[in-house]
Amino acid sequence: MPDFRSDTVTQPTAAMRAAMLAAPLGDDVFGDDPSVNGLQDHAAALLGFEAALFAPTGTQTNLIALMGHCQRGDEAIVGQSWHTYRWEGGGMAVLGSIQPQPVETQADGTLALADIAAAIKPDDPHFARTRLVVLENTTGGRVLPTSYVAQVAELARSRQLAMHLDGARLFNAATANAEANGTDVYDEARALAAHFDSVSLCLSKGLGAPVGSLLLGSRDFIARARRTRKMLGGGMRQAGVLAAAGQHALEHHVRRLADDHALLRQLAQGLAEAGRSHPVLAGRLSVASANTNILFTDLHADVAPAFTDWLARHGVRVTSGLYAGQTRLRWVTHLDVTPEHVADALDCVQKFKG
Repeated sequence: MPDFRSDTVTQPTAAMRAAMLAAPLGDDVFGDDPSVNGLQDHAAALLGFEAALFAPTGTQTNLIALMGHCQRGDEAIVGQSWHTYRWEGGGMAVLGSIQPQPVETQADGTLALADIAAAIKPDDPHFARTRLVVLENTTGGRVLPTSYVAQVAELARSRQLAMHLDGARLFNAATANAEANGTDVYDEARALAAHFDSVSLCLSKGLGAPVGSLLLGSRDFIARARRTRKMLGGGMRQAGVLAAAGQHALEHHVRRLADDHALLRQLAQGLAEAGRSHPVLAGRLSVASANTNILFTDLHADVAPAFTDWLARHGVRVTSGLYAGQTRLRWVTHLDVTPEHVADALDCVQKFKG
């Protein structure tokens, strides 16, 4: 049965494993692993940056970027519900000595421009120095509008602030824009990245690599980032065996993200129908949002324990938590979810008897 918990649960494909096995290797701390160097050069050129750095995780590439833009006691403006603030262990404060200035996230995933502007501190010794604005795209599966990103960038530049993107699922955002605009996904990814001084891109989520994230920026910024990566324990040796998986993902798994989005729409339609007509779930199950490859559904408290137990006992794996007094389930489609898996999951939902 399918695992909808996250797009981090994917297994390397046979072709990816073959690429890993065949990868030429060196010592990346010395800078002479050809597979790592090739991945970094390829990704930088792909997204319009001068340089890139391969690291084990997106948490680390985000932290490296924050530490590159901010010094001890500086401040970064972040979203209240975003990974850089809420889901990465407080690393920016604990390890970077950077003060986070959280801003409330709006229902559409944006931060209000007025709230960002109000959070920027004056040049006064009473305040931490605001240095950076961080955005996340996608955020909860939602795509930040390109026009909105441009407005935030314009505001940041007018206040001499740097811009960092937590683009863990950047290519999911680019895929959605390409589908809407009839354009190429790689062109859309470059357009989204162009507004930022640095971008973090996960290879181990929708792109399907087993490990790895990239930080992209200017040549000088990445040179400093390499030192920070070493300090944080992210310098690996024969890392090319992992970089080869990332290279394969960038070359072969980007365009197929549209398949994940299509499957999510099918899943959302089936669950929404259950919320309208199922004998037990009608009026108790609602589709909170369906965006790119991430879907949230809310369950009424009187049915949530039985329904989540039913899914678990029948092998349908999802994540759950409390949200606004209801149980919220998160469903994520990915490389290892097939149309048959979606059909099986919806059949399981239909057979629920309470």
